[in-house]
Amino acid sequence: MHAPLTPLAVGLIAMLPFAAAAETGTSAMPDHAMAASHGGLAHDAPAHDNPAGARHAAAMEEMMAAMEAVEPTGDPDADFLLMMIPHHEAAVAMAQALLEEGGDDPETRAMAQAVIDTQTAEIAAMRTRLDALGHAGH
Repeated sequence: MHAPLTPLAVGLIAMLPFAAAAETGTSAMPDHAMAASHGGLAHDAPAHDNPAGARHAAAMEEMMAAMEAVEPTGDPDADFLLMMIPHHEAAVAMAQALLEEGGDDPETRAMAQAVIDTQTAEIAAMRTRLDALGHAGH
């Protein structure tokens, strides 16, 4: 019997197409699919009426720009980590926006805090792993 997958493992598995795309310099998804997979936000999304929504859209834009700017190293492990860091940074930024701009649901706020806590730790672990793989400073 196999042990259940942790949320980190599920997230890492889900990002495998993006890591492969980073190596080839291509996109893992067409723009319309990417927008749909991220809550319908596209690069030309309209301004949001609420501050949290506007910050969520800005975090997505920053994430996409950072992921597109990743220079493939030729090391699949490093490339995967380099793509995951901006992905996690965007999640942290969106969670902070919710907490700072007034999400009212206590359970959603608890989830946002959990995202901040876990993903911040995972970012640090990814940077440590990059250092160990000889890709410090990326």
